[in-house]
Amino acid sequence: MRIGFFGIEGWEEKILKENFPKDNIYLSKDIIDENNIPEQTDFEILSVFINSKITEKVLEHFPNLKLITTRSTGFDHIDLEVCDKKNIIVSYVPGYGDNTVAEFTFGLLLNLTRKIYQSIDQIKEIGSFNLSGLRGVDLKEKTIGVVGTGRIGKEVIKIANGFSMNIIAYDPYPNEELQKKIEFEYLSFEDLLKNSDIITLHCPHNEKTHHLINKNNTNLIKKGAYLINTARGGLVETEALIYALNENILSGAGLDAIEEEGEIKKEMHFLTEPHPDSEKLKNMLYDHMLMKMPNVLITPHNAFNSQEALERILNTTIKNIKNFKENDLDKIDLIHKKD
Repeated sequence: MRIGFFGIEGWEEKILKENFPKDNIYLSKDIIDENNIPEQTDFEILSVFINSKITEKVLEHFPNLKLITTRSTGFDHIDLEVCDKKNIIVSYVPGYGDNTVAEFTFGLLLNLTRKIYQSIDQIKEIGSFNLSGLRGVDLKEKTIGVVGTGRIGKEVIKIANGFSMNIIAYDPYPNEELQKKIEFEYLSFEDLLKNSDIITLHCPHNEKTHHLINKNNTNLIKKGAYLINTARGGLVETEALIYALNENILSGAGLDAIEEEGEIKKEMHFLTEPHPDSEKLKNMLYDHMLMKMPNVLITPHNAFNSQEALERILNTTIKNIKNFKENDLDKIDLIHKKD
């Protein structure tokens, strides 16, 4: 079969060739979107990462496509409705970085609460060992509110338990088995905001969770809380986040995902071309404000990025492709479009 792998780094080449010796495979570091269509488009299987945008216009260029397999847990970069209409199967990687993202979450949290980044930067930049302004707070006995208790949220709860934190959670589908192992309480989302010293987000981004934290509920947040988002930028309304920080509702934020992060990465293009969407422009400018705030840490969507996690991603992708070739659909990690 003709299989195209896009957005790869290079180390995957040997592994892919060993696993698909009889297939015609195409390997590229490039992404795919409406402005980046490859010369070869006769693929039956397409493997992409989250920075590729598979829209209806993109799919028009791939008439033979039967399977799209994204090397990620998130799949909002793929138009599932169009794929469904075209009878294109879409698979994903449901769990690869559960502990990886959870560990990164606490890395951001510890950097915020103990001012680690600020301390290191002070010594590197001005050589000062002055402790003024560097006093932090303990995590022990603080209340952490975990939004989403799926694979990653579950790992966050385990780590929080190790720090002797008080744990509360919100999830429309409570994990009762986890509750039996680790003592924590499920609350409504509003009550979680009111009672959490730390709010950490671990839910998917969809129509129901878009702007989960917004200008209508930021005043519910316990004054002085910290916000961690290692999930998706769209979960937090940027304007509301700026407001909460400026009004000292939030003491700080650790963000591995922000709204319009793709636009910021394309900033040079923006400076030379008119922006087609004023709402995106406004969010982008707000994001620039966030970057300059001393109590905000922003990382480049890096929480997933460990060698072990990337190897798990590739292995799951290979498994999905092999099962598709063998027409064993029950063993593929399929994305099921939900109403």
